[in-house]
Amino acid sequence: MTQTKQGGLPPGFQLDEYTIVRELSTGGFSRVYLALDRHDNKFAIKEYLPQALASHSAEYRVVVDNELDRDTFRIGLKCFFEEARVLVGINHPNVVRVSNIFPANQTVYMVMSYKSGRSLAREIELLGGSLPEPRLRQLFAELISGVREVHRHHLLHLDIKPANIYLRRSGSPILLDFGSARQNALQQDKRFVSMYTPGFAAPEQHQAKGKLGPWSDIYSLGACLYACLGIGAPMAATVRTSDALPALAKARTRYSAELCTLVAQCMALNVDDRPGSLMQLQKSLNSPYTEPPPPARGLWQKMSAWLHPEVDA
Repeated sequence: MTQTKQGGLPPGFQLDEYTIVRELSTGGFSRVYLALDRHDNKFAIKEYLPQALASHSAEYRVVVDNELDRDTFRIGLKCFFEEARVLVGINHPNVVRVSNIFPANQTVYMVMSYKSGRSLAREIELLGGSLPEPRLRQLFAELISGVREVHRHHLLHLDIKPANIYLRRSGSPILLDFGSARQNALQQDKRFVSMYTPGFAAPEQHQAKGKLGPWSDIYSLGACLYACLGIGAPMAATVRTSDALPALAKARTRYSAELCTLVAQCMALNVDDRPGSLMQLQKSLNSPYTEPPPPARGLWQKMSAWLHPEVDA
């Protein structure tokens, strides 16, 4: 008889000095919970739990399902801990704040600040698929400041996508849910499965011996910009055969040529064709640009404006 796996930690579960309120999300590598400390401060707590390898026992300890996967589990656990350790040392307004790491239940937990707001993915949905160019430029220039700080600590994100960009109520972005631990574990043990959203991962992330670096995050930033232009989700790098992005032509009617060109450069398949640095990308976003001309008005619109000039005023 097959044993049923336990779900996430239940509401009210005591985890070190925190009380679990509810589960926020679950993925192939971890689970994330909303929790309160003794002073009722809110936190997001990430639990290392690769679901292909392990599950919760009846007592909510994390147990490896197959003894043959124990070493693989430990490799991922080490990568998860090392990433959390680096993040604890980063204090930047555009990077999620990690305040604590602790072992419990035969795994490791990462405690992060929790802010009210919503993801960029949800923002795109609410705005009908696109964001105005001035807001896009400001949002991504701020976000890149956070990515630059991460890179200064010799850490890559490797999973930048709209779902992992969180917008505070003020509109300021926060970078969430790093994928570098997953990538490092994958490189050390091929039994780990690559867990990236098609369209946002750079082509070298899909290659067994792909060389990863800041240029990989630059590709993902370009793909996120692409997703904000009202032309749909970006095509997965694995199915692209050239640098051509035909849908960008549609975006040029609403966005500046400079922005569309920058998106194409960031999403170049060859790393040497992408912007040379995050600073260069940030500078381009902060530079003056030429707004696209208003769409040509049809005959009916012109006649209406002539008959009712006060409406067109």
